[in-house]
Amino acid sequence: MRRSASPFSLLLLGLGTFLLVLAPLLAWYVSPRAAVNPIDIDTTAVYTGTGSVFDTDRIETVADQRITITQRVRGDVAGSERSGNAVWDVTTTVDTDESLPAADPHDALLFTPHRWVMDRKTTKPVHCCGEQPYIEGEAYLKFPFDVQKRSYQWWDNTLGGTVTLEYRGTKKVQGYTGYRFTGTVPPSKAGTRLVPGGIVDRPDRPQVLAEEWYSNHGIELVVDQRTGRVIYAQTGPKRTLRAPGAKKDAAVLLDSRKISFTTGTQKEAVRQAKQDSGLLRLVSETLPIGAAVAGFVLAVVGGVLVARGRKETEHSEMPGTPQPALTM
Repeated sequence: MRRSASPFSLLLLGLGTFLLVLAPLLAWYVSPRAAVNPIDIDTTAVYTGTGSVFDTDRIETVADQRITITQRVRGDVAGSERSGNAVWDVTTTVDTDESLPAADPHDALLFTPHRWVMDRKTTKPVHCCGEQPYIEGEAYLKFPFDVQKRSYQWWDNTLGGTVTLEYRGTKKVQGYTGYRFTGTVPPSKAGTRLVPGGIVDRPDRPQVLAEEWYSNHGIELVVDQRTGRVIYAQTGPKRTLRAPGAKKDAAVLLDSRKISFTTGTQKEAVRQAKQDSGLLRLVSETLPIGAAVAGFVLAVVGGVLVARGRKETEHSEMPGTPQPALTM
């Protein structure tokens, strides 16, 4: 009886070979294309804290005020598809309890709209598509994918420039571990503002083009290593006014040592980080490693069965030893 390699052994060998080819394809082709910044983003981050705020009705700085910063990010899907980049429109409002809730964000104590355009893979700024202002640095609302244990140049929109954030180890946020980065901003001129002269110690002048100065007591960001998503943010902004050419602050517009993500914002950021990081881990590690191991095992088993079937076939085709004829 002749025997050859069974269909089952050939199936195992073919499937094993397919999985061995699929493993590097997932790691080197699929995974890089999965790590891209979204174009349909729609998120809101809320910071709260206390500090001093300039009261325009009383014309003085009032201490111990509750401060709320709301930052909303919406993706311009049409603009992103046309350019091939991620185009995000960002609005940042600063409020006290008196201006919340506001039907119009323009009624906030401070209202800042801007547009960030970035490369979907590298997160580097791209200067097109109505970008405002001219954003630089390595990171802004998020870090690049695969965050490294090194310093990063973070764009500070209030400063209008980059800030060096240094790696400071790891920190848990809502039970989830991320990379911690910190930095400060020394007093820096950030612009000008037309104000009554009395506010900046120029009572003899009805209007003065005062200098607006900005500093930050401390920036702390905790970032998901795989996705670059910020899961915790803390800032300590100080904004003041000076008379033109003056060396000292004349009025404090905003001063807080600590304004940070609310618990709700932290939980939502961690949830999204876990979800996105899990998907990237699946296509970059779990599936490639699983496919490689399973493919190797199936290919070996299938190869052994095929070889055994061939040997048995060859053995059955060899001429046998002639038997003596029976005589009566």
